[in-house]
Amino acid sequence: MIKKTLYFGNPAYLKKDQLQLRVEYPEDEEKPPKTVPIEDVGIVIIDHPRVTITQALLTALIENNAALLSCDSRHLPAGLFMPMSANHIYTEKLRYQLESSEPLRKNLWQQTVKAKIENQARVLRLMGKEADNMDYWASKVRSGDPDNYEGRAAANYWVRLIDGDEPFKRGRFEEPPNNLLNYGYAVLRAIVSRSLVASGMLPAVGIHHRNKYNPFCLADDVMEPYRPFVDLLVLEIAGRYDDDEIEQLTPRIKQELLVLPTLDVRIEEAKSPLMVGMQRTTASLMQCYEGEKRKIAYPEIQFPD
Repeated sequence: MIKKTLYFGNPAYLKKDQLQLRVEYPEDEEKPPKTVPIEDVGIVIIDHPRVTITQALLTALIENNAALLSCDSRHLPAGLFMPMSANHIYTEKLRYQLESSEPLRKNLWQQTVKAKIENQARVLRLMGKEADNMDYWASKVRSGDPDNYEGRAAANYWVRLIDGDEPFKRGRFEEPPNNLLNYGYAVLRAIVSRSLVASGMLPAVGIHHRNKYNPFCLADDVMEPYRPFVDLLVLEIAGRYDDDEIEQLTPRIKQELLVLPTLDVRIEEAKSPLMVGMQRTTASLMQCYEGEKRKIAYPEIQFPD
């Protein structure tokens, strides 16, 4: 089942009403309240300073493995609130993750980088760009990626992907469509983190990322091969809007970015929505930690038939 992504960009009062998430609109008394079954909620995005949420609802969301994203004054996701554990044998599974060997982690990162570069190459070809060098770099990735083919591929990818008077520079505070990419990646990060916890892992302990200030290192690792799906979505959206609308990241654009969990992905010939595919990816990673599998189930971007 695909969990719902709820976005709140106007004043609202959110509370628990039996097994429902109830939305009331205190500044618009003529607008009737709405309800959503809490068990159907996967992600809640709060993007207005006058949204109030009760502790009872927060607890119920956590118990149902939902993630909550809080946005800053620039309307970009700034904080992530999610369960500490959502698996009935969490401690046992966590031990496998924490005691994983360095060779295993390096091998998992090799798989991750290779899958990411391959998907980036597919995006370039879908956009009519040459990508032979990306194929070469993907084939040369070694355990742990000591040659930093991920970085080389990324630099080449962005310059080729987005045309402009000057080479496109990917960064958090750079020119649009970076703001759309940042928003999409933040939603993706929430999807990954939620799925990692459900599979019995701690998002803070990565296979490659190790920033002591980052509580989502593993999420940042696992989301890498999924980033190109965000890139394609952003390019499609950006192509339909004026520059002013893109620069402001309007509510309408954000609403279109929130289709991300429902995008179709294909993993080993099986097609599913991205949120469901992510569950398969994180479950396979846990099986790698447990020694039951040797390969992470990552998606492949498909070409139209």
